[in-house]
Amino acid sequence: MSYLLNHATEILSQLQLPTPRLDAEVLLAQVLQTDRKGLFLSYADIVPKEQQETFQNLLSRRIKGEPVSYIIGRKEFWSLTFKVNPAVMIPRPETETLIEETLKIFSTQSSPSILEIGTGSGAISIALATELSQASIIAIDISPEALSAAEENAFSHGVRSIRFIKGNLFEPLDGENKIFDLIISNPPYIPTDAIPHLPPGIRNYEPLIAFDGGADGLEVYRKIIREAHNHLKNGGHLLLEVGRGQYPVVSEIISENKKFSLPEIINDLSGIERVVKTYRI
Repeated sequence: MSYLLNHATEILSQLQLPTPRLDAEVLLAQVLQTDRKGLFLSYADIVPKEQQETFQNLLSRRIKGEPVSYIIGRKEFWSLTFKVNPAVMIPRPETETLIEETLKIFSTQSSPSILEIGTGSGAISIALATELSQASIIAIDISPEALSAAEENAFSHGVRSIRFIKGNLFEPLDGENKIFDLIISNPPYIPTDAIPHLPPGIRNYEPLIAFDGGADGLEVYRKIIREAHNHLKNGGHLLLEVGRGQYPVVSEIISENKKFSLPEIINDLSGIERVVKTYRI
């Protein structure tokens, strides 16, 4: 086993992947149906030939650039395990900032109504549902494949309080006359002309619709901000994840709308401006 791991790590290192050893360990643990701790406990064991071949197949996929989360079919987020596939963007740790800020907003409110725009794998809504058991949540996505993954994830976590709806932004709510305590979203925010420069694991494998934000990366933000006040209660919050350096422009878009409070910015654990927070006035 030690030879397999060391050899795989060396190959992945030559490709300048960011976490070669971790990738090798996660893939081998997947093949052996154990976890990384289990690998360490059996480090001196000989891996059967059939499992060696399976490991090499998974390693070949990683060498081609496929993200580890797609190879093993899952990703951890908010200490929960989510099934992922190429129909959904892989949840990122920095997106947990949205969860943290939501819990602060509703620290004294037990049953908020929440709308998520662009739910993808369902990670945000499901994480919130596990923390706010009395919350009423609607999660919208334009992709039926993404919604299928989100519904499967909700079921696996025993979450029944989310209503998943197919549609584009607020369109599915037309005629419902429903307003919320919170609208939350991690919209696409990569400028179109920057996409060719993204790491291959993103541009070649993750769904384009989930990260292509148009000419300046903020096309979807403008649409959300333009309509959000129609779907928020007075004092209802809007939380948006943003990319590095985008806060000033998003803040300006919100201020020009004149329906929201002065925007605040919340940094993620790396100190990067990550979540824009405002509320309807």
